[in-house]
Amino acid sequence: MTEMSSNSGSGGGATGRIGIGLELDATHLKILEVLRDNGRVSVSALAERVGISRANAYTRFEALRADGVIKRFTAEIDHQRAGLGIVALIFVTVRQQMWRQFRAQLAQMPEVEYCAITTGQHDAMIQVRMADVAEVHAMVTERLANIPAVKATETVFILDEVLRRPYVLPSDRGRGAQRRPAPSASPEPEQGQGQGQGQGLPLGKMRFVGAAEGRAALRDES
Repeated sequence: MTEMSSNSGSGGGATGRIGIGLELDATHLKILEVLRDNGRVSVSALAERVGISRANAYTRFEALRADGVIKRFTAEIDHQRAGLGIVALIFVTVRQQMWRQFRAQLAQMPEVEYCAITTGQHDAMIQVRMADVAEVHAMVTERLANIPAVKATETVFILDEVLRRPYVLPSDRGRGAQRRPAPSASPEPEQGQGQGQGQGLPLGKMRFVGAAEGRAALRDES
């Protein structure tokens, strides 16, 4: 972000104390919204978009940095242009007595973009970006499989990244609710209409028919 230093500046309007549990108000959230769109915005432009003075914008920005709300500034790249067009999620089952080794080994794998400990069938989820499927296969079979802490893996390839935001804010929920149009009432299908063809179901849902049920229906039609 231009025109901003790492030193704390003076000025009014900041809520809370710098570096000691800063309490975020609506103005802080608005600053974070602006920075989400353009992390290199100047102090003057930031103040104008938020509707506060330049001194106030500078003080609030420095408070957000000092308190750790803003951790760092980085660049967002086009992974496809960078030669990493394949994205995969690798679900890992970890031997419970070897978590420390698993974390240490994973930290030495720079191709891992993200890892999270999860609940459910598996213990961890790893996201990787590779040039092709063969590289993903080699990583799973030659690297992950050779880690003693890894008991089993399951790999899922991502076909399309529909939505990715830098971060979300509490203020986003209220704004999204205001933009959402009211649902329009649709007439219910007549009895027997569209059964077995998925008609009459809410948009985005599917009707699954069991194999035995499906075979019985085919015999009745024939």
